[in-house]
Amino acid sequence: METHLSDFKQPNFWERNAIVLKLITIGILSLLLLIPSAMIQNLVIERSETRDNAVKDIYSKWGEQQTISGPILNVPYRVFIKNKEGKVEESIDYLHFLPEQLKINGTLNPSVKYRGIYEAILYNGKLACTGSFIAPDLNGLKVNPESVMWNDAFFTIGVTDLRGIKEVIKFEVNGKQLIVNPGISIGGVFDSGLSIPVQSVDASFYQRPITFNFNLDINGSSRLNFWPLGKETIVNLSSPWTTPSFSGAFLPEPREVNEKGFKATWKVLELNRNFPQKWTGDQYSFQSANENQLAYDGNKAEVATSAQKSSFEFGVDLLMPVDFYQKVYRSAKYALMFIALTFTAFFFIELVNKKRIHPIQYILVGISLVIFYTLLLSITEHMFFGWAYLIASGATIILITLFTASVLQSKGLAVLMGSLLSALYLFLFILLQMEDYALLIGSVGLFVILGIVMYVSRKVDWYDFRRKELK
Repeated sequence: METHLSDFKQPNFWERNAIVLKLITIGILSLLLLIPSAMIQNLVIERSETRDNAVKDIYSKWGEQQTISGPILNVPYRVFIKNKEGKVEESIDYLHFLPEQLKINGTLNPSVKYRGIYEAILYNGKLACTGSFIAPDLNGLKVNPESVMWNDAFFTIGVTDLRGIKEVIKFEVNGKQLIVNPGISIGGVFDSGLSIPVQSVDASFYQRPITFNFNLDINGSSRLNFWPLGKETIVNLSSPWTTPSFSGAFLPEPREVNEKGFKATWKVLELNRNFPQKWTGDQYSFQSANENQLAYDGNKAEVATSAQKSSFEFGVDLLMPVDFYQKVYRSAKYALMFIALTFTAFFFIELVNKKRIHPIQYILVGISLVIFYTLLLSITEHMFFGWAYLIASGATIILITLFTASVLQSKGLAVLMGSLLSALYLFLFILLQMEDYALLIGSVGLFVILGIVMYVSRKVDWYDFRRKELK
């Protein structure tokens, strides 16, 4: 029997381009699934902001993050200036003297308070402050000694949030107890704090060293900072909190952190900072730059653990061991990788094993991969992140594995898909735990995955356009 070329059915456009069209379809589906993925990332940010608002509300009723500064001795003096009309006008300016020695010994007693499912770190600090001033010296200040109003001098202590003060402060100078007033008197260098008038003293008071001591019982939230205003500043802190973060311009040395808490000592000298022991006017200010809020980066991504601090503040942050919102947000960034690799695995199953998978089935699998992140977010708000991750990933793997077994009618292929997903979720968990090496591990992992895909596809005849299994 004679056979003619016309007897062969010529493949149509769809048959000739079946593989390419399937890849385009998979690509479009992957990109469409980025929409719910982005919505989940926004949900993480929204939940984090809700947590921040709840924490701020707790802080406002207990005491904000505290920065302790001083004391500083402030002395008013008269300034005489000629105006445009040639008349002499009198005004008041202020001299400021910093202590020669400043030593602070303190303990922080932390506690965790809850507002619904959200928790905030609070502390009560008991600080014993001692030190001394040398006899005030006007040399180098270009001030007429006769214009100085010594009897109107006052001390100031900077305290960020006065609501946190729990006990009456007894401020003693040379053994004499002075009255402590709330607020900063005119001429002080702090925005918030306490003022202690020197009151009437004899002429010899400013001719010899001035010693002082006071105790401060104060409530605060998550962070306690200090300014090194002494010519030599020594701060000793201890606390049963086991996860401190020593922050600011200076680190403690020595320091000890163990399962019983931490002990830390800071020693800062005048030579370590860029402001002097005495000056006139408002040349320097020692305000805290801490913000009692959590901030997102330019992409509203990871939660920051703290705001920018002033140049010479130092102290300690009482950190929660894990910020799970940050980890959930980071995990959601890998949604496209999970979707693309899972869809690629299904595509090769179609190609190699001649199994047909409908685009609707691709969509269902993709949605289950996206729902993993909502499961992780909702569960981790109620339990440890590791357990939440195990539950959410396990449920997702089981769901997709059973679906694969039902669609492909093959236990072997279902086990293969389940193993692939298990490896991917394990890989993601390692990335989340090793933040410092995430880029390195992620790059190596993606390189290995690319190598596996290239190996699996090495024998695929991409020019075999007559495969009718992929119609």
